[in-house]
Amino acid sequence: MLAAVIPQHGGPEVLRVENVPDPTPQPGEVVVKVLATSLNYHDIFTRNGMPGITIPMPAIMGIDFAGEIADVGAGVQGWKSGDRVLVDPKDRVHWKHLLGETRPGGLAQYCAVPAEMLIALPAPVSCEEAACLPVAYGTAHRMMTTIGQVAAGEKVLVLGASGGVGTGCVQLAKLAGSEVIACASSESKLQRMSELGADHLLNYTRQGLPEWVRDTFGKPSRRDTSGGVDVVVNFTGGDTWVPSLRCLRKQGRLLTCGATAGFDPAEDLRYIWTFELQVRGSNGWTREDILGLLQRVGDSSLHPVIDQVFPLRDVPAAMARLEGRQAFGKVVVQPWA
Repeated sequence: MLAAVIPQHGGPEVLRVENVPDPTPQPGEVVVKVLATSLNYHDIFTRNGMPGITIPMPAIMGIDFAGEIADVGAGVQGWKSGDRVLVDPKDRVHWKHLLGETRPGGLAQYCAVPAEMLIALPAPVSCEEAACLPVAYGTAHRMMTTIGQVAAGEKVLVLGASGGVGTGCVQLAKLAGSEVIACASSESKLQRMSELGADHLLNYTRQGLPEWVRDTFGKPSRRDTSGGVDVVVNFTGGDTWVPSLRCLRKQGRLLTCGATAGFDPAEDLRYIWTFELQVRGSNGWTREDILGLLQRVGDSSLHPVIDQVFPLRDVPAAMARLEGRQAFGKVVVQPWA
């Protein structure tokens, strides 16, 4: 089969597309014919190498993927060849593996997976849509609903709104009835955010976050909850962290699920205690998050945003688009195209 392989950690130059042996299902496993895989920043972190995580080499990345069952191993019940499936890439039984990281993932034409990772794919949902869901939209769903409890009428500012998690956050906030401020670095991306339903658009390269919030909603007050926004979604970290704190009203909430621009930003604790701010962390997704998302995609209330679709042989170009922050939404790979 054809697969995108890294023989060692490193930059884009270590990624190569080549023929490797087809996987064979072990007892309790199935082999999935991969029809769509979406890329995540986690794939870039895996390629580069992450402290404390040992990746068996050569490695096949690709956390999020969907397709149909091609072969069924001994002891597997309830699944058969031809079933359409989405794969929940987390090992929720032994908590040892993440597909596309510590065991082979979906940047290949076939992938062997434990049967407990399978989720039946509803007929209205395409493999391309489904492949967008677990990491990005699942993370957004948990952060916005379970952890963040974003509600109708709240002002919600989303940083990094043009990426996979960001487009999910914008749509979920709108579904909750919130007033959404989408932040991005270009006018073309902001126009796309408007089409997704964002109520306000902020190009953060032209105006600072706190200054824009002050001019638009008023300066946050220590005496009451006037001024500022109710929620800031910040999964970038880096130099946006303190400005995000300064945007929040008294007792406002800062939601975070990652740190793509740096995990050790400068901090200013004065804003946290002075304005009684809440910093809420959210880690990953649950099976229930994915099932809820599939239902929303199936009834057309949620539309995963797909930036561009690449054949497997063009994975290096697909990775470059993601790593260069050119993508709006999810970059998808079709291994059989």
